[in-house]
Amino acid sequence: MKCLWMILILCAGTASGYAQVKKIKITDLERHIDSSDHPLVINFWATWCAPCVEELPFLQEGVAQFADQQVELVLVSLDFPRDFPQTLEAFIKKKNIKATLYWLDETNADYFCPKVNERWDGGIPATLFVNKKTGYRRFFDRALTDRQVVPEIKAALKAIP
Repeated sequence: MKCLWMILILCAGTASGYAQVKKIKITDLERHIDSSDHPLVINFWATWCAPCVEELPFLQEGVAQFADQQVELVLVSLDFPRDFPQTLEAFIKKKNIKATLYWLDETNADYFCPKVNERWDGGIPATLFVNKKTGYRRFFDRALTDRQVVPEIKAALKAIP
């Protein structure tokens, strides 16, 4: 009977509504971008990065305003391997973060950074706005303010003239 209760408790915890973080390589992220039929806001961040944590609500609120246009927030954690998955998932649950959640399992920034943007030196936060339908791709290697997110999403949604 104890075993049955433990299984029920584990299942309830899994179905509690918070998303799990998936471990990926940069090539997996490239495939996600290439196969997307909707706009993406891809943010590179870490739980220990104060500016990263500060901008998360701006990104979530901005993307939420365009839910009807299927804008997707993709959070790519650059947390240390020792923090994956427990520390990272606990942080996400505590902050009630809603997004597609990845942990980048890469150690060579010289390899993965140029695949995101040729001028990215690996500093975080960093955000990539992509819309394959409009040909839009813009990279920011700094923190964004609450006033910058929505105009950038709007720009990504505009059709090419």
